[in-house]
Amino acid sequence: MSTENRKHKRNIKSREIHQEDLQSTEITEIKRSHKEMETQNRTVSEYEWEKQEKTVENKEKEKEKERKMRDQFVERLNERDEQNTKKYGEGELREKRGTIKKENNEQKSGIERLTTENFEEQKKMIQNQLEELKKESRYKYLSKRAGEVVDLMKQELLDFEKLYSHLPITEREYKLNQINKNMLEMVEQFGDLQQVDQLSSGYRVPKDYSKESGGIDRQKQWEALTAQLVYDPSEVDENTQQRWENSQISKADLHYGARKRKSDKEKKKGNEIITDEQIEFIKEAIMSGKIDEQEDPIEEKKRKIEEEKLSIQEQRKSLPIFAHRQKILDLLSSNQVIIIVGETGSGKTTQLTQYLHESGYTKNGKKVGCTQPRRVAAMSVAKRVADEMGVTLGKEVGYAIRFEDCTSDKTVVKYMTDGMMLREFLREPDLGSYSCIMIDEAHERTLHTDILFGLVKDLARYRSDLKLIISSATMDAFKFSKYFDDAPIYKIPGRRFPVDIYNTKAPEADYLDAAIVSVLQIHLTQPPGDILVFLTGQAEIEAATEILTQRTHGLGTKIGELIICPIYSALPSNMQVKIFEKTPPGARKVVLATNIAETSLTINGIVYVIDTGFCKQNYYNPRTGMESLIVAPISKASSLQRAGRAGRVAPGKCFRLYTKWSFENELDDETVPEIQRTNLASVVLMLKSLGIDDLVGFDFLDPPPSETLMRSIEQLYALAALNEDGELTKLGRRMAEFPLDPMMSKMIISSEKYKTTSEILTIASMLSVNNSIFYRPKDKEVHADNARKNFFNETGDHLSLLNVYNQWRDSNYSIQWCYENYIQYRSMKRAKDVRDQIENLCERVEIPLVSNPTDYEGILKTITSGFFFNTSNITRSGDYSTLKKKQTVFIHPTSALFNRVPKWVIFFEVVQTTKEYMRQISEIQPQWLIEIAPHFYQLKEISSSVHKMPKQGKGKVNSSEVLKKEEFLI
Repeated sequence: MSTENRKHKRNIKSREIHQEDLQSTEITEIKRSHKEMETQNRTVSEYEWEKQEKTVENKEKEKEKERKMRDQFVERLNERDEQNTKKYGEGELREKRGTIKKENNEQKSGIERLTTENFEEQKKMIQNQLEELKKESRYKYLSKRAGEVVDLMKQELLDFEKLYSHLPITEREYKLNQINKNMLEMVEQFGDLQQVDQLSSGYRVPKDYSKESGGIDRQKQWEALTAQLVYDPSEVDENTQQRWENSQISKADLHYGARKRKSDKEKKKGNEIITDEQIEFIKEAIMSGKIDEQEDPIEEKKRKIEEEKLSIQEQRKSLPIFAHRQKILDLLSSNQVIIIVGETGSGKTTQLTQYLHESGYTKNGKKVGCTQPRRVAAMSVAKRVADEMGVTLGKEVGYAIRFEDCTSDKTVVKYMTDGMMLREFLREPDLGSYSCIMIDEAHERTLHTDILFGLVKDLARYRSDLKLIISSATMDAFKFSKYFDDAPIYKIPGRRFPVDIYNTKAPEADYLDAAIVSVLQIHLTQPPGDILVFLTGQAEIEAATEILTQRTHGLGTKIGELIICPIYSALPSNMQVKIFEKTPPGARKVVLATNIAETSLTINGIVYVIDTGFCKQNYYNPRTGMESLIVAPISKASSLQRAGRAGRVAPGKCFRLYTKWSFENELDDETVPEIQRTNLASVVLMLKSLGIDDLVGFDFLDPPPSETLMRSIEQLYALAALNEDGELTKLGRRMAEFPLDPMMSKMIISSEKYKTTSEILTIASMLSVNNSIFYRPKDKEVHADNARKNFFNETGDHLSLLNVYNQWRDSNYSIQWCYENYIQYRSMKRAKDVRDQIENLCERVEIPLVSNPTDYEGILKTITSGFFFNTSNITRSGDYSTLKKKQTVFIHPTSALFNRVPKWVIFFEVVQTTKEYMRQISEIQPQWLIEIAPHFYQLKEISSSVHKMPKQGKGKVNSSEVLKKEEFLI
């Protein structure tokens, strides 16, 4: 037992020792494994760290490479600008001086120069128009002269009978009197013959007066000439010629007793035809005038007549600003920044720069600069100032607009657009060559003007010797003063007469129809004086023009002549000039205008103003990312400006088509600045190109909403215009060169990749005028719609626009082709000019011009590269929803895809009328979004958005019916 026990104990011990060894081995293995894991983890950590370090290093290298490429591009750009910019020296100025007309007409001097290829065509067209005008003018003169001669002959015969009825006369006098009677009878018979020829339908074959033996039977010819003409007037339809002749006869005859009463009744009956629907106005207020104390309205008229005979220098002295010359200069000498408030026509734009020049602000090589919101204004004002100073344009006085620098080393007064002033900051950040900067038309508050405010304010603190003048035509001066550190305000009193303000008794449901009725009502019931009507846009102006023409033409001579003059930005310059022409005696002019006539234009002769109370504005919603063009109420400031247009030449009247309560409670005090209600992507891109990275800290006059600013930065980052650090990329720098929306600029640059540049340039130019290409006459709506459908492309509207332009180009840019296809020629001409300008910019930013007209997929992919934000797809309900923000939108009834149901579409813009309509849309494939914008759209997001097609026929609407509701709203 003892032996077994000992063996058992030995075995137990050995097992224990073995277990201890195993445990020791396991512990050792675990420790070794742990050490290996630690080593491995440390190796992995070091590897990852080294990898991340290399990634960061590579990113920094890429960023540095991108910066270098961007800077090199800017250098090449500046060199190319220096080579391509027109610089007028002594020889060139002499040559240019021979081409500039010496007429003192601001409108003509503002017309853009024609390109070489269009010059001959334009010249021929102008010559034809002049010939037609000469013929028409000659015909009118002869018709008027014929009536005057007949009246004179009648009066002479009447005088002869009265003077010699009881006195003996000689045989010679008797024969002379008989000859005059015979001549008068022949003239009247010939006039009746012409009247019948014009009133009767068909062609009247003249009689044959030839003899059988040959020759002319003079006796028959004389009998036919002297025979009494008999016809039944009831069988002849009345037309314009007969009405005119009856009017002339009625003016020549004396009116007695019953005939005069009958005429008055007919006239009253004619007036009742028009005034059966009158607008009831209530006189609510009188806008006080600002007439000089020593000058009454009669003296004002005399002064106006005398002004036409004055020399240029005497005209300068007659301007309202002349009396305040020294006070303004004294105020500027004691202050760095001053605010000038003067009404349109006070002379501040042309005179202030000359006063500064005459006072020594241009000594020691310094210049005086003046900015204008529009390039035409910069050119025309510079021409006027050069004439007043007696110098050649381009020497002491010059202008600078995009790609044209009409200045020299001697230039001391320089007019430029506000965009060119921004580029002056790029070349000369401290503006060391300028002694004074004048920002004119500051009240317009354009995007460029608001940026200039911040730049010049900061510069003024850096340069104490720099003088600033902020010029405005409105009374919003206190805001400017506060922004520029309480700068003093100087007001230039204008010549303004009292204006009676009338409001409607009740709101008007259709302000366009109410405006037309008011025009006719004023024309019939008010004393002489021209009318100015404020409407919202081109479509309304053209509709009002057509309706007024029909109504006045139908009444003929029952009312006086009403000359209708439209004015809007897209109207050709030669037609815009008509609003400045003097109204003929006995007639009345009505100007149909947008809000451009509030302050930018001075139209003499306006006595009556009709204010509809609305205007068109762009509004951007940062939450939905949608920008809409909507008709919105004007502000109280705009309403007062409109009323003031009626009191420039005489006491006037303003008829507001809204109630007094609406004016006081529904209108904002001031118009919302453009920078606070539009997409700021273009503004951010511009500031970045100027080297301003701290957008939040930029000193805006009215800071834009922070949400809008952030959405704009995100949009530019998605377009690859900015990198992840918010720095401008080379692509962004190229985009900044195009005066277009960043999305359209990206589309043009992307065309280089898909080799569709030529087609994309055409589409981009057509999109710039897309809402004014087609027109629908009321009496030919079906024909116009069918003509429009002939251009439709199955992919959508973008290629349809391309078809329109290409067919017009193939017709050799024919006017007749436009007429036959119900297309507006002036819009197509504008699209061609825009295309030429963008093509020049493509060469400037190094984009080769290639064409691939049959690659529809490549064209649509190029469009998607810029507008992938504007994507929507169809939902189960049959409506369309934007892909990112899920906002419901609709296809516009004029679209080529209106009666189709594409699954995925991309659109150019959204217009809000009765609904939120997508305009200019095309069908796309969803996989293109992943291919083109993988950073913006994910595959999961695209897949989840795929829905079933709606039932057949669901959502189908008659496009003609919808168009009738929409034609005046867009």
